[in-house]
Amino acid sequence: MKVVSILAVLGLAAATTATVAMAQAGGHGDRMKSADTNGDGLVSRQEAAGKPRLAENFDAIDTNKDGQLSKDEMKAFGDKQRAEHMKKVDANGDGKISRDEAKANAPRMAEHFDKLDSNKDGFLSKEELAAARGPRK
Repeated sequence: MKVVSILAVLGLAAATTATVAMAQAGGHGDRMKSADTNGDGLVSRQEAAGKPRLAENFDAIDTNKDGQLSKDEMKAFGDKQRAEHMKKVDANGDGKISRDEAKANAPRMAEHFDKLDSNKDGFLSKEELAAARGPRK
């Protein structure tokens, strides 16, 4: 539950609906396990149909166009979405998010800014945001 709430706080819901769907299950391994109903280590289009947001973005995630989503493809898609969201929130492009940037571009992040700002410097770094997400599986 902590991972889900932290990801929501980070405003990933604003990045894309697919990222939110993928984040709901926790780490990449948990996402695969949740969607991979036949246990073959891949998520087919049919399996993804059980996860509407994953299904909606299936083609964007399936970068090698083999009709299957691998753990690496899902991780790469999530990483890309987080990077795009960071770029959007970091309006001045300095590599960190100020309280004002969070308020203007990611209100849910702004609500928890003090908790996320672990070094109390008034900015959120990529490292602080990654630490808030927790370890990746």
